[in-house]
Amino acid sequence: MNNDSSSAENAIEFSDIADLFLRYGSLSSPSFFDGRMVASLTLATDDQDTASDEWLQEICAVLGVEQPHDREDAEVLLGWRSQARHQLADEEMDFEPLLPDELFSVPERAQSLKMWALGFSEVIDEFGIDDSWSAPLREALEAMAEIGALDLDEGVTDDSESEDDLLALYEHVRVTALTLYLECHPGNPQVYKDDDQSSSQLH
Repeated sequence: MNNDSSSAENAIEFSDIADLFLRYGSLSSPSFFDGRMVASLTLATDDQDTASDEWLQEICAVLGVEQPHDREDAEVLLGWRSQARHQLADEEMDFEPLLPDELFSVPERAQSLKMWALGFSEVIDEFGIDDSWSAPLREALEAMAEIGALDLDEGVTDDSESEDDLLALYEHVRVTALTLYLECHPGNPQVYKDDDQSSSQLH
């Protein structure tokens, strides 16, 4: 667990990655790649950050470069991954998907959440469902895939009902990612609760 008092001040936020993507001329969704990255981290069999260079190469390919323009950009990208890895392993269970904050509209946030779930589910599909995973987790992963396939072209507005649905879906993807991490890393407390299985549709 990271108890560094400066960690909150140095936290990587959605805007940090979105701005970096734009500086490189990329219109790709940071949330989509955060979902892919988090899924890969949850499935990792060791606690060492051995795949960081490989992941950095993958993101650079998305950005259309062979390597980051400078050390600062490299530190942001690697810090993004390191932050997620530490949050997943933290006993406080304070992991949060990389998504836009409340300054963005509900439709914008819903689209980013959909892309996050899509990226996460793509990696799970590539890996395959493990029969040793609990039934609630497998059901939650199926719901995650459904979130990634949501049609958000109509019906999502900035009203309180859509906001409530968005928060329920957010909590579902957050808890599902944590649960997958915990089941792939035995010895940690289970946090899954049946009432966290929200397959609500955004209205």
